[in-house]
Amino acid sequence: MATRSEASGNARISVRDVTMAYGDFVLMRGLTFDVKRGNVFVIMGGSGCGKSSLLRHMIGLHEPAAGEILYDGDSFTHADPEHRDELLRRMGVLYQQGALWSSMTLAENVALPLGEYTKLSAREIREVACLKLALVGLKGFEDYYPSQISGGMRKRAGLARAMALDPDILFFDEPSAGLDPISSRLLDDLILALRDSLGATVVVVTHELASIFTIADDSVFLDADTRRMIARGNPKDLVEHCPEEKVRRFLTRSAEPVEQPA
Repeated sequence: MATRSEASGNARISVRDVTMAYGDFVLMRGLTFDVKRGNVFVIMGGSGCGKSSLLRHMIGLHEPAAGEILYDGDSFTHADPEHRDELLRRMGVLYQQGALWSSMTLAENVALPLGEYTKLSAREIREVACLKLALVGLKGFEDYYPSQISGGMRKRAGLARAMALDPDILFFDEPSAGLDPISSRLLDDLILALRDSLGATVVVVTHELASIFTIADDSVFLDADTRRMIARGNPKDLVEHCPEEKVRRFLTRSAEPVEQPA
């Protein structure tokens, strides 16, 4: 009999028959998919389908009502607190609004996880924080406060903080939300550049079509009506060949039925 690791193959993350529920209300059921190592994986779907909730389940902020989430074949859902903490240190998260502390400079924000989880000196922490900010194009802004920079720059600063501990998995919750098209495209390019340079696996929650088609290697589509995942694959393939009309409409932003190619 194959072990979980063998069954997952090249999967960095495995979601197995996961049900998400809040009390008696079931948000999604039967979610099963793998995220391959080094891929940019997009979670997409309409409003209220549970995209951000799924991300929060994947990073342990919520527990599945049923099913299991695994990393490299090891259970995250059933891990003891010490092992779960080890797994969490290998992850970086960029929340929807950046979640920066307004009373701290950008360098101080990036330094927070370094001060908590490493034994680096104050000087070394400052150097690493400045390096991470430089990687996201914010060299020279280390001593600025979040209120002094644009929304796109705050997103990049949040990304620098997510990268502080050199994670090999990055999670982004609606990274382009509230950004103008140019800033959004620059952030997409940055995500791809970081994936390529760091070899990280990236999971992105988004409903922005331009981002979906630019960055996604693979994706799942969550459907609020059936409360299930109804499509899986590269969005460029899904828009042409997905048998689910709802998915094709979403990917073309069409209110009219989209004829499936023969």
